[in-house]
Amino acid sequence: QVQLVESGGGLVQAGGSLRLSCAASGRIFSINAMAWSRQAPGKQRELVASITRGGRTNYVDSVKGRFTISRDNAKNTVYLQMNSLKPEDTAVYYCNVEELRGALSRAHWGQGTQVTISS
Repeated sequence: QVQLVESGGGLVQAGGSLRLSCAASGRIFSINAMAWSRQAPGKQRELVASITRGGRTNYVDSVKGRFTISRDNAKNTVYLQMNSLKPEDTAVYYCNVEELRGALSRAHWGQGTQVTISS
């Protein structure tokens, strides 16, 4: 079983920065894509950023130029550097990874970390 442990959330003022980390552990075969999503109160969960094993990234428009996703394949860890934070970035942030087991693909989710931006 794969476990994802997130860290780095917290409370910061608008304009500040946070760095989220998510480390995968357990019986891991091969991790393909890694991503961060978020869910604000009363809203649907949205994909914020994703990164392939080769390092290709994608971002939702609202965070482009402010957030950077990266990964350390040797550590099975994904990061989200968040700069110029805005109150509308307030949400629970979740990491998820796509694990490949031969021809099968399986998604794993972290427990979430709260990010709160004060105005």
